[in-house]
Amino acid sequence: VGTANRVAVVTGGGSGIGRAVAEHLARHGRRVAVLDNNGDAANEVAGQLQADGAEAIGVAVDVSDPQAVTAAFETVRNSLGAIEILVTSAAIAGFTRFDKITFDEWNRYLAVNLTGTFLCVQEALSDMAAAKWGRIVTISSAAGQKGAVGQGHYSATKGGVIALTKAVAQEYASRGIAINTVPPFVIDSPMLREQQLTKKLPPTEVLAKAIPAGRLGTGEDVAALVAFLCSDESCYVTGQVIGVNGGAVL
Repeated sequence: VGTANRVAVVTGGGSGIGRAVAEHLARHGRRVAVLDNNGDAANEVAGQLQADGAEAIGVAVDVSDPQAVTAAFETVRNSLGAIEILVTSAAIAGFTRFDKITFDEWNRYLAVNLTGTFLCVQEALSDMAAAKWGRIVTISSAAGQKGAVGQGHYSATKGGVIALTKAVAQEYASRGIAINTVPPFVIDSPMLREQQLTKKLPPTEVLAKAIPAGRLGTGEDVAALVAFLCSDESCYVTGQVIGVNGGAVL
């Protein structure tokens, strides 16, 4: 897919979907900034991309902290150049009965999942508006489309990401900037396996039975779609919610 050599920022790029996206974009010639709250993970992924011949950097950042986000994006600009592509994959997820969600837990989900997306999108748009070209893909969730038992906080924030994406897409469509959201369903990832270990999610074979495709999604399944949405060819696709779910959410 076109758009080689452009500067791409991937938040949550240290693992899971974010890592798969960073790897895919780097393989296709993008200069990639891997942002993650785990700086060691960000640097490890960036180092692997460099070893494979890509231009990449790792940056530690807490996306819920406005000053940290501004500083991280400035680091990217100084190292790689103006930001042309943004993929927001940084998020937290978990299970808490609705009547047991504390105020602090609720606010933490809002801060990371929704405010973090807002801050990163706003920061990237300043570069994109100046260049009159940009691609943004927010990683939301099927939980934001249909809700999920035990995930009232997570579902609300991901629904917010979907609404935010649609609003910003309309505001910037005339400026050469396309922004879409990809809501995955069940993706095989470190986050999912952690929830399986704590018995908050059933085994993989049980989860797969609920998916018409008969298997869990992979990070690469998501990354392939994201890569198209970050390309020149996707210029007339904006404000869309495009799921990666094996037919589980229609």
